[in-house]
Amino acid sequence: MWKEFKAFINQGGVFQMAVGLILALAFKPIVDSVVADLVLPIVARIFGTPDFADLKINLGGETKQINGVDVEAALAYGKFINVVISFLIIAFVLFLLVKAYNKATGYKEPEPETGPTEIELLTEIRDSLARR
Repeated sequence: MWKEFKAFINQGGVFQMAVGLILALAFKPIVDSVVADLVLPIVARIFGTPDFADLKINLGGETKQINGVDVEAALAYGKFINVVISFLIIAFVLFLLVKAYNKATGYKEPEPETGPTEIELLTEIRDSLARR
């Protein structure tokens, strides 16, 4: 059983994935700081508020308590906007990190394999059929 477990760990890059997850968790406070301390002040300057969480469309009705949480009949699209902004920032920062890593390691995208053109394939098929 130990050999199987060792093979499992080594086979799928589980160790590298675990290291990546730990680094991602450690990276989260940095991204949160970028969002809260650098981006949201700019958003506040442009839109007058740094946080869109209060933006919502009230659907009517009363606020109800479900499992000790106040639930309001409203579409909280402002919270969605906040999450989208955070996601875009995280995606952009990761893009920059991957780009810098590729440049530092000299990694180049593999060029797609060039095969025969469509005309060459059709000519080959035609010639093959003519030989029959």
